[in-house]
Amino acid sequence: VEVEQLSSVRRTIARRLTEAWQAPAFQISMSADMTRAKELHARLAELAGDGPKPTLTDILTKASAAALMRHRAINARFTGEAIERYSSADVGLAVAIPDGLVVPVIRGADRRTIAEIAAARADLVERARGGRLKQEDLDGGTFTISNLGMFGVEQFVAVLNPPQASILAVGTVEDRPVARDGELVVRPMMTMTLTNDHRAVDGATAADFLRTTRSGCC
Repeated sequence: VEVEQLSSVRRTIARRLTEAWQAPAFQISMSADMTRAKELHARLAELAGDGPKPTLTDILTKASAAALMRHRAINARFTGEAIERYSSADVGLAVAIPDGLVVPVIRGADRRTIAEIAAARADLVERARGGRLKQEDLDGGTFTISNLGMFGVEQFVAVLNPPQASILAVGTVEDRPVARDGELVVRPMMTMTLTNDHRAVDGATAADFLRTTRSGCC
């Protein structure tokens, strides 16, 4: 028998996931045509020069942050006694590290350009994988994005990141046949799944947010 003692990071993950599992959560999914997003990604990559190359996740972060400002019920935390809604989109990005998973936060993502988000994301991911994150990098997020598309995952359900009210799970972008104007065409499609704490967010509100996010990036 191989026994691995839990690290402090893994203990924290176990505690928080147990808290999340106790919440009455629900999920909704929506597919997005990523043609425009891929075109924008290509243009931004050319303009980046020697700086961090923007990714589709960066574009999605910006679109989500803008949508959070329109649907502040999603940009919220459930404290048990109250629902706190925030005027700034502080978006956490789930990052895999050897010990497990951390969620560093891009603060004020709604006020940043995609290039600025890309620079902040690159810095946070580098420091996360090097074990150099500070506690302030992890505190205060109002919303989380988890992207497993780079592993070829088509669709998945992310577990809530309490006390946040919602988390967005993003799958891979893949060519799929879709109907457009009565014709069958092939488009780069991506599936987004939003997990929500039903104590703070209702279904129609979650659907509106997801629709706004899709229109903002696709």
